[in-house]
Amino acid sequence: MEFDWIWKAILIIIIGTLLLRVAGRKSISQMSLAQTVLMIGIGSLLIQPISGENIWVTFGVGAILILTLIVMEYSQIKWDIAEKIITGKSVTLIENGQLIEKNLKKYRISVDLLEMLLRQQNVSNISDVEWATLEPNGQLGYMLKSEAQPMTKGDLQQLVHQLQQLQMKINTLQDNINPSNQNAKNQGNIFQEVANKQHQTPPPKHLE
Repeated sequence: MEFDWIWKAILIIIIGTLLLRVAGRKSISQMSLAQTVLMIGIGSLLIQPISGENIWVTFGVGAILILTLIVMEYSQIKWDIAEKIITGKSVTLIENGQLIEKNLKKYRISVDLLEMLLRQQNVSNISDVEWATLEPNGQLGYMLKSEAQPMTKGDLQQLVHQLQQLQMKINTLQDNINPSNQNAKNQGNIFQEVANKQHQTPPPKHLE
């Protein structure tokens, strides 16, 4: 009984892992079309040595596939037209709350599918969406209108700062209109007495 399939299986796992490690670390949802085709091809290719094909030829073909992918990816970095042909560009599906019907038809995306993708992002109304795009990896990118965006910590801090400034202006205006208000505030202020070195309100003689 031949047991060469055992070491072939182990070698396939090791070499296959190394080949895919070179190919990149992107998850399935982040893969481009070329990467998806490569992964399918590698999966089909790696199983062939077990069925009797030459194992080293298989690994060589796998290496050539990955090398081709790397060349394609570098060409996309260098030339914009290569990126457009190989990966594609983002496409606008919603603009200022309005559906771009021609793009929906072109990419065969139904309104129901678009609404499903928006619901998964906790978007309840298409009219709240400023922009929505279909990305090359099939994911939906979107930006809500300013009035529909949730408040961030930075927004809250800015609001508090503006309220504090407004309160300071109101206090200054009140003091300018009625200076006696400021005197009334200082009246009985024991810290102000220390600064003035005298009592605001003279205490009884027997308690001085």
